[in-house]
Amino acid sequence: MRIGIIGTGAMGSVYAGLLADAGHDVWAVDLWEDHIAAIRRAGLRVSGASGDRIARLNATTDAAEAGPVDMVVIATKADGVEAAARSALPILTPDTVVVTIQNGLGSADRVAAIVGADRLIVGVVGGFGASLPGPGHVHHNGWEFLYLGASGEAAADKVAPTAELWRSGGFSVKEHADIASMVWEKFICNVTFSGTCTLTGMTIGEVMANEGAWSVATACAAEALAVARARNITLPITDVEPFVRAFGSRIPNARPSMLLDHLAGRRSEIDVINGAVPRVAAESGLAAPVNATVSALVRARESAFD
Repeated sequence: MRIGIIGTGAMGSVYAGLLADAGHDVWAVDLWEDHIAAIRRAGLRVSGASGDRIARLNATTDAAEAGPVDMVVIATKADGVEAAARSALPILTPDTVVVTIQNGLGSADRVAAIVGADRLIVGVVGGFGASLPGPGHVHHNGWEFLYLGASGEAAADKVAPTAELWRSGGFSVKEHADIASMVWEKFICNVTFSGTCTLTGMTIGEVMANEGAWSVATACAAEALAVARARNITLPITDVEPFVRAFGSRIPNARPSMLLDHLAGRRSEIDVINGAVPRVAAESGLAAPVNATVSALVRARESAFD
């Protein structure tokens, strides 16, 4: 299959490297010129939970160079999804499937408005703990799951073949009929660790081992779960603390992408993760004071990044 991965930061590079190593014709598309140049020159090194390999693939800063593709993966951060979706339009055919995979809430709707909901598959990943040690090299601490679900009824028949394509790259894929449940299950885990790790500088395991940090993290999770229940989201969670602890225990040495952004002096996705909880809570007549406080502190730190 011919695949365009738009946004080859840490997670996008994992997707690109493992799908290319499985024999697919993969195009990595990113604006980071040093990363693209390194992939062109020596391939993409993928190390960590899946082993250590050099994947050979195409790389470009211009999505149009990929030509018509069978699948587009939008793997940018939430604030880049609209630009990524527009850049994908020249390489779409009537049969091209678009998979969008982001943290937080709201990205899928923005992508659907550009590429069309009838071709859109929404993805949620967890347990990877991916980072970029340098240009042309991605490392991931885990290799847990990829959930896929159709954005609308017209896309439902595209989920199974798309899942098989990802399985060919070694990904553990589960097909979901209930996208809201799928998104919120991961969202609650993001809310637990993202802001708390960012403010403390701790890894996921260190947060779980620290009484003070863990109390803040689990309070963030509890607020998010309360909002999900108020919105009648069906979730496989009875007690939130063991649920998020089980998630974190699989990648204790990982640093969430929000913390990695701050370590690099970049603004984060706070508005679609912890910052989304009080906003969505208000729609249901609820408050989320812990997430509001965590978000305000993260934004305060980011004010020094300009």
